[in-house]
Amino acid sequence: MKKTAILASFAAMFMFSAFTGNTTITTTPAANTTSEVAAPAKAVSYKVEAGKSEVKWHAKKVTGEHMGNIKLKEGQILVDGNKPTGGNFVIDMNSITCTDIADAEYNGKLIGHLKNDDFFSVDKFPTSTFKITSLTPVKNAAAGKPNYTVKGNLTIKGITNPIEFPAVITVKNGAASAKADVVVNRAKYDIRYGSTSFFDSLGDKAIDDNFTLSLNIAAKQ
Repeated sequence: MKKTAILASFAAMFMFSAFTGNTTITTTPAANTTSEVAAPAKAVSYKVEAGKSEVKWHAKKVTGEHMGNIKLKEGQILVDGNKPTGGNFVIDMNSITCTDIADAEYNGKLIGHLKNDDFFSVDKFPTSTFKITSLTPVKNAAAGKPNYTVKGNLTIKGITNPIEFPAVITVKNGAASAKADVVVNRAKYDIRYGSTSFFDSLGDKAIDDNFTLSLNIAAKQ
């Protein structure tokens, strides 16, 4: 039942989801100190370049795995100076593809299954969204390693849950980029097909609840 495996595919993502909110601010007579980076009113919007951005999904099941791509429809990263302070993203659920199945007919059946009510109900919910609620810098982060902890709200099938992940975010010369591997638990979005969180005795038909979204987002001022 390979087609069920792709289920983990999306969840888009997302993707692609990015960054801001839930800030804690300590005030003294002399200055303000924030433990998390809040998006001030003067933040500049960097528009996501959908054509240069990439969101890949990877899902596993007892008997194998599937992977593919899904596209960002639109989004923005908020920037103050050279620091990211927030963002929001819209994922096009109709764009989901599978890259590991060469047979066109089987590939199409798998994508169709992912889009139906067993999984993402794309006809009813054509987009998923991610909104950053907070961005916390990672102290002494090595070059190329995650330098922010991102928290935000991911909405899939009209259900919203908080999510947190490490990310590498850079801002330079009017361009911003964000890279991250995000683990999404589909059971939290009532995606039940092949899930041991809802059904017993699935044996080798079980599909992992968790799937991974690998994000590589580009944005420009």
